[in-house]
Amino acid sequence: MPSFAKTLPIIAATAAGLVLAALVGGALVVYGGLYDVAATRQHWQFTHSTLETAMRQSVRVRARDIHAPALVDERMALRGAACFRDKCVQCHGAPGVAQSDIGQSMQPLPGPLVDARQHWRPRELYWVVRHGLKMTGMPAWEHHLTDGDLWDVVAFLQHLPELNAEAYDQWQQRADAQLVGAARCGKPALSAAHSPFPPGYSAEPALARRPDVQRGRQALHQHACTACHSIPGVTGTKAFVGPPLDGFARRTLIAGTLPTSQENLVQWLMHTQRVKPGTAMPELGVAPQDAHDMAAYLLSLH
Repeated sequence: MPSFAKTLPIIAATAAGLVLAALVGGALVVYGGLYDVAATRQHWQFTHSTLETAMRQSVRVRARDIHAPALVDERMALRGAACFRDKCVQCHGAPGVAQSDIGQSMQPLPGPLVDARQHWRPRELYWVVRHGLKMTGMPAWEHHLTDGDLWDVVAFLQHLPELNAEAYDQWQQRADAQLVGAARCGKPALSAAHSPFPPGYSAEPALARRPDVQRGRQALHQHACTACHSIPGVTGTKAFVGPPLDGFARRTLIAGTLPTSQENLVQWLMHTQRVKPGTAMPELGVAPQDAHDMAAYLLSLH
């Protein structure tokens, strides 16, 4: 026991020294610019393999309680084929269709999905499409596609391994024929020309539920609001394009135009150019429920 008492301080000092050395080394790498962030330099294979393993295990754990619907209805797969073409091909490519230059240049490379069915269960594919993947460029489609759209894409991915270039093209032609006059892939954000709001104000769009403050915080990130604004509680780079949104609830006017209220903020988020024609803020295609959630979060910032 006495010998252990003598060695304990040495062990503690050694551990503290190692931690300090790691902190100093990390600081040198970060602040000394030693790590090459260029996308023209590949990850080490160890780094790539470690991140991929962590990603696969993370998805499997978080998707384990999702119950997939029956994916045998070909109409689902046809709708998913159109959605896949509009939202996925530019990064992942398709049978006979190359990735765009953006997809080919991403790091890590978003590979083709023709073998996705062999590696992922439907519930896992749904989770990935809905939530996206950090540090890969894979976006979260939850705020841009309906839940039905997400499952339609998963349904189409079950057919993708059997398709060659000609068969893939035929699927797209059949999908276009099925969707004539039907809703396209994506959430029904209303354009300014078809807005239910008159120039002054109008009733709110019908909502599926009450506004959710925390979901609004997530929606602000997913609609890229932090690209221009710094928003308390929403992480991002320092943005100086638009004004910071801290203390938003204390403001008397929205964009110097509308009195601050939940309803007027929803109108601004959905129909920006109609509320203030020519403003630099673009219309982001925000769906009604997302707009109400985002407004609720912004108005919680006192």
